[in-house]
Amino acid sequence: MSGSQFQLTSMRFIKRIVVGNDNPQAMRTEAEVGQAMDLVNRCLSGSPRGYLLNVEKSFGLYNIGEHQIVLQYAVYHVGFERKPLFLDEADG
Repeated sequence: MSGSQFQLTSMRFIKRIVVGNDNPQAMRTEAEVGQAMDLVNRCLSGSPRGYLLNVEKSFGLYNIGEHQIVLQYAVYHVGFERKPLFLDEADG
């Protein structure tokens, strides 16, 4: 950021990153969950540095056939003054 103080009004781009399984029809592997967490860490420590604006924590209880499963996930909202180039690389 240009100043030493965080300003919410200077956030022009917000990246939403889901870490965990939020859809029982499309389960993520451990590697995919790890990649999502690595992206969160890169957003918070890379350049330009992102700011953690919000974390949604949720879970779902699903019945699949005779089995009952619980899916837990967190959604991180990371704000930036401008969209980082490394997010274009990660998306494409």
